[in-house]
Amino acid sequence: MNALFTNRNFLIGMALTAVFVIGALVSFIWTPYDVTGVDIANKLQKPLTTGYLLGTDHFGRDILSMIMVGARTSIAVAFVAVGIGILAGVPLGLAAAANKGSLWDEVIMRSNDLVFAFPSLVIAILITAIFGPSAINAIIAIGIFNIPVFARLTRGAALSLWQRDYILSARVAGKGPARISFEHILPNVTNLLIVQGTIQFSLGILAEAGLSYVGLGAQPPIPSWGRMLAESQTMISFAPHMALFPGLAIVFTVLGLNLMGDGLRDVFDPRIRRGTR
Repeated sequence: MNALFTNRNFLIGMALTAVFVIGALVSFIWTPYDVTGVDIANKLQKPLTTGYLLGTDHFGRDILSMIMVGARTSIAVAFVAVGIGILAGVPLGLAAAANKGSLWDEVIMRSNDLVFAFPSLVIAILITAIFGPSAINAIIAIGIFNIPVFARLTRGAALSLWQRDYILSARVAGKGPARISFEHILPNVTNLLIVQGTIQFSLGILAEAGLSYVGLGAQPPIPSWGRMLAESQTMISFAPHMALFPGLAIVFTVLGLNLMGDGLRDVFDPRIRRGTR
């Protein structure tokens, strides 16, 4: 743990991420302005205008307030989507590793390949065509795409552990594959899952922004960074701040999460600590 909090990448990433997480939490109880309010008289105000730190959009809505609430939307979608990937993908990966070479293993891995053949955007379009665009459907689409990521990672890490002496001892003691997987394999792959979870979190925020940009994510009046970018594209020549600030929010949040992931990997991977990579 001491090594973690002396890792520069982790500290920088945590600081960047904390800014947006705190902003999202604060938005539950306070924002400078009502994000659903329209004030045409103050539309397209420039940054640092009196009362508007980051300016306003074409409807007179405060951009800082929208970024704060948009952070809440992006973080919630990404967090739940990663949770879906972990809760479904990890057990599947453990089961595939415990039954290597069996029909069950083959079915799981070929199903993963099938999901990988369809990007999250395509899955979102299919889901939206049936149920309509919404943040919930974006969560489902991104979550489905995360399942094979965690299943493959878990299976690959677990396969190497099944050959270890302590696993053989557990089998001799009469423990079944399921019990061994959850008592001995899972604790030893948790570090990898944490690192991958951080990376998928950042990809989830990018995916949510992309889906909202094309109208498949959170719907009005719920603010979304991706939709803010979409709404600003026709006004970027005379109101560049409408695209600049939500774009920077996406960049710095994803950068922060990736730096945290790098820091976690540096600490948890013994090969890096020994300087052999």
